[in-house]
Amino acid sequence: MTFTKFSMAASLLAFSASALVPAAQAADFDDYARVISVTPQVEQVNVPRQECRTEYETSQRNYPRQQQAERSNGGAIIGGLAGGLLGSQVGGGNGRIAAAAVGAVTGAIVGDRVENNGNNGNHYNDQPSYESRPVRQCRNIDSWESRTNGYAVTYEYHNRTYTSVMPYNPGSRLRIHVSLTPRP
Repeated sequence: MTFTKFSMAASLLAFSASALVPAAQAADFDDYARVISVTPQVEQVNVPRQECRTEYETSQRNYPRQQQAERSNGGAIIGGLAGGLLGSQVGGGNGRIAAAAVGAVTGAIVGDRVENNGNNGNHYNDQPSYESRPVRQCRNIDSWESRTNGYAVTYEYHNRTYTSVMPYNPGSRLRIHVSLTPRP
C-alpha cells in the first residue's frame, strides 16, 4: 500500500505544480512566416552643407603725401662749376664764354638731379598702388538625401496576411513568435 500512497502524493504534487505555472507558457513558440513583400520607408532629409571659395579683392592704396624734404644745392653748385670749366675749354673768344655758360647751366641741372635723386623733394610719389588680398566667401547650400527609416513587411502565416514595420529587410522568411491563449 505504500506504493499507492506514494503515487497518489506524486499525482497531487504534479497537479498543484501545474496549477502554479500559467498554461500560456506551453503555447508560446517560434515559427517562420513567408514574406510576400518588403517596401522601404523612405524620407527626404535636408543635410545642409557649406560651400566656400576664395576670391581676390583688389583695392587702391594712396600713400600719404609727405612734406617737402629739404633740397641740397651742393650738387647744382659743383655741377655748375664743373660744367663751366669744361665749357671754357671749348672754342675761342666769345664762343668760349658761351660754351662756359652752357656748360655751367647743364652741369648745374645734372648735379642737382644727382644730388637730390630726381624726386623733386617728395618722399612718396603721387601714383596710386594696387594691392590684391584673398577673401573667403562661404554660403550654405541645401542638400537633400533619401534615407530609409524602416521597411513595411507584408507576410503570410497560416493563410492570413499581416503587415509590420521593421528596422531591417528580413528576406524571404520572417521569424515570428506565436503565442496561443485560450478564450474565456
